[in-house]
Amino acid sequence: MRDLRKKILLESGKTVSRKARSRPDSLGASPSNSPTPSRGASRLNSRYASEEEDNLSDSEYEDSLTNSIANSDDGDEPVTTWTERLGDRIAELLDRKRSSAKGREACLSAYTHIIRHHYAEEQLEPQLGELVPALLKSIRGGSSMDETLSAVKALTMTILSTESDNFYDHVYPSLKGLCQDSGEELLKTQAIEAMGIVTMCGGGSVVAAEELLDFLVEIVESDGDSVGAGDNGPVVAAALNAWGFVASNLEDIQGQSEQALEAFTEQLDSTDVDVQVAAGGNIAFIFEAAREYNDETEETWDLQYDQHRLVQRMTALVRESSKTVSKKDRKHLHASFNSVLTSLEHGKGPGYSTARRMASNPHTGGTRMDFDEEYREYGYREKVRIHNISMVIDTWSLSARVNMLRSVLGGGLAIHYMENPLVKDLLSSAQVEFVAAPKKGGRGDEHLSPPRKNRGGKPGKG
Repeated sequence: MRDLRKKILLESGKTVSRKARSRPDSLGASPSNSPTPSRGASRLNSRYASEEEDNLSDSEYEDSLTNSIANSDDGDEPVTTWTERLGDRIAELLDRKRSSAKGREACLSAYTHIIRHHYAEEQLEPQLGELVPALLKSIRGGSSMDETLSAVKALTMTILSTESDNFYDHVYPSLKGLCQDSGEELLKTQAIEAMGIVTMCGGGSVVAAEELLDFLVEIVESDGDSVGAGDNGPVVAAALNAWGFVASNLEDIQGQSEQALEAFTEQLDSTDVDVQVAAGGNIAFIFEAAREYNDETEETWDLQYDQHRLVQRMTALVRESSKTVSKKDRKHLHASFNSVLTSLEHGKGPGYSTARRMASNPHTGGTRMDFDEEYREYGYREKVRIHNISMVIDTWSLSARVNMLRSVLGGGLAIHYMENPLVKDLLSSAQVEFVAAPKKGGRGDEHLSPPRKNRGGKPGKG
């Protein structure tokens, strides 16, 4: 009966509930020339602008919207498609004269939410000539921090949603200026992330990428001072994460590795756990790149760094952190550093477990002798599950890309991986396997599976 009622409501154009209208992409209640945001928009900041909302998978997002429609008896707006809502939001963004700062911020958030949860290249491409300048106006001269922040996020998603090589020259200077001149931590970190995306996905050259790596290392070396954010952990962590993403897309980073390795090693002593984790990951990535270079070219990329001393230092830091950080941060730091240590000692990627288990199950048949001494390492335990596809995170370069895409796309990673060629290409190095599709209602559209505890088998180091 419920399904039948839902079908009737949808087919008859039953109106959207107040709850559905309050979603960030449902601002249709107010006309585009309204100087103040609609009721739905006014509720945006208190409920739907959170990252938790953006972490919904695409199917969960659509299901929640459908349920709002089916359960509604008090709506007064016709049901619209996401493409229609996107068109309305773009029209509002281009009509700045009749909008307020609060209205623009709400519209920008709604626009970003739609293109995060839907691949909209076809709808965006014809509008880029007007849309990008409109976004840059809010970045350069936004009336509030929220408007500027929302504009940077909108621009980042726009770049990632369209295959255009014309973004870099137009938007990079504004993003760099925002990072250097803004006094707001959130604007600096978001600008750094956007700089990485536009350089690698919006038409930046190899030279541009190398210059960005140097810029990011300066931030790390100076503890944020180079961009007016001295001793600012989130800004330094953002620079570290962006460095890993950009470097992972370059074929040769020898010219940037020595200075970077020194800077990252110094940050292992940071009091910010996110900085320590990002620094450790980048160190592991550099040594991974050196191993791959040696294997592929049969030439020696000799890192002028004592790997044994580095391992001893990180081991000591893991022990010392037990007394200085919270239980949650300590667990995060230990898992990350142990992963890096395993990588340095055994030449493996992230999340590799050297703990061993029986290669065969003696309870399924055979004699006891058939199974003696047959043990196998658990191996790589970190995976990204998208629908019925499981991707193994087996290199630090892939890990850097996944982390950046998760940060930008949130719960939209699944739909963009399936439909966005740019995202698909960024993750093309991943080993994939097809698994059973998740049950309906399960959260199987996109998730990162952490390493599980060792069970059974012969204990080992891991």
